[in-house]
Amino acid sequence: MFDQITLTLNADPFIMSALREDISSEDVSTNSVMPEGKAGTAQLICKQDGIICGMTIFERVFKLLDKDSRVEMYVRDGDKVTRGQLMADVYGDIRTILCGERTALNYLQRMSGIATYTDQVMQLLEGTGIKLLDTRKTTPNNRIFEKYAVRVGGGNNHRYNLSDGVLLKDNHIGAAGSVKRAIEMAKAYAPFVRKIEVEVEDLDMVKEAVEAGADIIMLDNMTTDQLKEAIAYIDKRAEIEVSGNVTAENIARLKGLKIDYVSSGALTHSAPIMDISLKNLKAV
Repeated sequence: MFDQITLTLNADPFIMSALREDISSEDVSTNSVMPEGKAGTAQLICKQDGIICGMTIFERVFKLLDKDSRVEMYVRDGDKVTRGQLMADVYGDIRTILCGERTALNYLQRMSGIATYTDQVMQLLEGTGIKLLDTRKTTPNNRIFEKYAVRVGGGNNHRYNLSDGVLLKDNHIGAAGSVKRAIEMAKAYAPFVRKIEVEVEDLDMVKEAVEAGADIIMLDNMTTDQLKEAIAYIDKRAEIEVSGNVTAENIARLKGLKIDYVSSGALTHSAPIMDISLKNLKAV
């Protein structure tokens, strides 16, 4: 949820950066046709079915340009929306509406696309008890928005960033010299409240991770037969996460496996945007 504190401290700097990217000195097109301020309104219209996400951020774009702008919302984050649905009316100086339109829509379309895709993948896992996780494969400087969208779509967040938890991947293991040594070093360095997760790629690495006392073992890019063998060996001695190019098209193969989590970078790096438009601008 983007409350006032989260918006001010964490979201606003990124939104302002996006606005500065789009308006480096002035909006030439708007200033050409609107040399003076005039009150106006525009309609936010959904152009395809999905899960809406980012309404607060959509509104915030206009508020940061002009605090007197106002968005009257008829939907809220997490709502299912349908093609042709009127989702909001935007009120304010027509120049503000025109200047903020693309940035506001970019956030809303991207976040809604992620929420919609996450919801679709969650439906494929229904009844399994497996938690769907995102990854750090996010658009630079948009992680706060994209990971929020995953939650709105019904998924769960993995680590927010590198300071948020211990995940020993192949290159960490290579740097330490072995799975066992990497886990030992992590346990010695990290605060005791941190769980130690390690990524493994074959059964030998699985055995080493179990013996070294990993809390979570990530089975990466394994075949279904390899997964079954690894899960049987772990035998509840660690939590199990499955990862590696997991998408809506192939996640069904995991439904019958006794795993705790499945992580999918596709939730954020491959979700298509939702088609949304700001239309019918007029003076009031």
